[in-house]
Order: sequence, then C-alpha cells, then structure tokens
Amino acid sequence: MKRTGKEMRSEYDFTGGVRGKHHKVMQEGYSVSLHKENGEVETQEFMPRKDDVIILEPDLRPYFPDSESVNRALRCLVPLLPKRV
Repeated sequence: MKRTGKEMRSEYDFTGGVRGKHHKVMQEGYSVSLHKENGEVETQEFMPRKDDVIILEPDLRPYFPDSESVNRALRCLVPLLPKRV
C-alpha cells in the first residue's frame, strides 16, 4: 500500500485516548522551550487568537475532514454572499 501521509501508522495506539483533552488549556496559551546545543534554553510563548479558530460540529466532520475541504466548500458559497463593503 502506498502511503499518502494521512493514514495512521499501525504502531500508534490511541486506545483510551480522549479527543480534545487538552483543547481548553491550549486555548489559554502555551510555551515551547527550545534546548540548544550550547546549553541555552529559549522559550517562546504562544497565544492562540480566538478569531483564528473555528470549531466544526461533529455531524459535519465526515464531510469536512481537513482545512482544505472546508475552504473549498466556503469558496463555492462566496459568490452567493452579498458583496462586502
């Protein structure tokens, strides 16, 4: 089977995993520490912008499995919308 990069590898086991377990905490912001070879640690803070996140309802997920499919569908609707001023 040729891999497209979207399939889950057989060695991954998410038995008992919980979807969205860390979602709320991540929305409050998070930091990433980069450990350099010289021993320095560089920490970067990230704050997600609320306007950049759109939550897709569970019943729509089978139709829109990724950002590309959502954007493609929305672009089809744009001509139907009133012109923005």
